[in-house]
Amino acid sequence: MKPQNVLLLPGWENSGPKHWQSLWEQRHGYVRVEQHDWMKPLRGDWVARLEDVILSRSEPVVLVAHSLGCILTAAWAAHSRNTHRVKAALLVAPGDVERPEIREQIPSWSPIELRALPFTSVLPGSRTDPYCEFERARLFAHAWGAQFMDYGDCGHINADSGTASWPEGHVLLQDLMKD
Repeated sequence: MKPQNVLLLPGWENSGPKHWQSLWEQRHGYVRVEQHDWMKPLRGDWVARLEDVILSRSEPVVLVAHSLGCILTAAWAAHSRNTHRVKAALLVAPGDVERPEIREQIPSWSPIELRALPFTSVLPGSRTDPYCEFERARLFAHAWGAQFMDYGDCGHINADSGTASWPEGHVLLQDLMKD
């Protein structure tokens, strides 16, 4: 698979320079789906942007989502007529936008779409994620038809969690990219 067909979907406030998504972008040439407003994300705007980027590719894509990017993937898949253009998705540490403190800040993201995704997906969830309780992550995986992986006590699986370039995650991605 060509690197430009691996789309990185960061979460709310984007992924900083030490985040594994940013490191994968630099190291492997994967493409970050840039959003117009990382600080005040609007679901409709983000979904439309993802649709545009997917349609700009001549070959199927693999989505690599983190946090709000996972919720974006589910929202996009629930409404797009182009889901056949996605081969697979790696859904890492979904953020629970239905938590009251988060829903207040980004209200357009609730409710979460809980329909089966029409493509293969894997969801690594952490037991100590401050943005999503472990059982909620498991529920999301079940609803989306994703393979759930208990990733242990790894926080939000981001730079603050000490994942660095997260080589184990890249192995998961490579497995999804195989034909």
